Amino acid sequence: MKIGETEIQETFAEAFPMHFVSLIITAADEYWLNAALNEVTGYSASVISCDAETGISSRLDPVDTPDGRIGVEVLVFGFSADALQKAVPNRVGQCVMTCPSTAVYDGNPDSEVRIGLGKKIRFFGDGFQKAKMVADRRYWRVPVMDGEFLVQDTLNVGRGIGGGNIILQSSCKTAALAAARRGAEAVAACSGVIAPFPGGVARSGSKVGSIYKALPASTAEAYCPTLRGRVESKLLDETVAAYEIVVDGVDEEAVANGMAAAARAVAGDRILQIGAGNYGGELGKYHFHLHEVLGS
Repeated sequence: MKIGETEIQETFAEAFPMHFVSLIITAADEYWLNAALNEVTGYSASVISCDAETGISSRLDPVDTPDGRIGVEVLVFGFSADALQKAVPNRVGQCVMTCPSTAVYDGNPDSEVRIGLGKKIRFFGDGFQKAKMVADRRYWRVPVMDGEFLVQDTLNVGRGIGGGNIILQSSCKTAALAAARRGAEAVAACSGVIAPFPGGVARSGSKVGSIYKALPASTAEAYCPTLRGRVESKLLDETVAAYEIVVDGVDEEAVANGMAAAARAVAGDRILQIGAGNYGGELGKYHFHLHEVLGS
């Protein structure tokens, strides 16, 4: 299979079950909304070391937010609801409540599993916080220096998928960077998915394990151009740079759509091949075959 002159490798991405929450964050204007987003989505590239994988799923017009202001949906992924219970209140309390004019709402439909959000953050109010019921949902009004921080009491936890991916190979670093950006932007335009790495792109693809016992993951040497000749390489002879775009999503369809959009956007001049990372099918429950994803 080819898209233009770019070969689509006959392989698959191996992905894993994850839990996620949806945060609807609103603010008075774009400046303060972006300020909150930059903070709350920071240091969240991979759960290998970060407490969560986060990213913007969609931007919302005022007619689509609970309080009639501009907003975004941020998806936060973790391996368990317990992991999200630790990560999400910390991120929201430190990075969103501190940002002028913001409020936070639950963007997920009702589920059997919930975690606390406002019920954890409310104690910052030092006894002056107040509960508010709206349409059978509880919110907390925490007094702050510009009025009140409104935050939903609990969040519904959904079951999603993490680790869908494509890996591009290019004969030109400049072309590789441009293609990686096109791919990340294509994922950002899809609903129900995020690309959690910096700018949506990972330059440091990883494998499970390491020669150092303390490390759960280490560099994917098979994709490192400088190691060609010293290891069993997966790079084409002409490849000088490879980049990975990782896709987390709310379900299989969303991940497949994100991967397909990324691959189509990446393909182009001097992009030699698009493949995907897997572990031989032995670790991840979900297998996204590139030919099937693009064919559908």
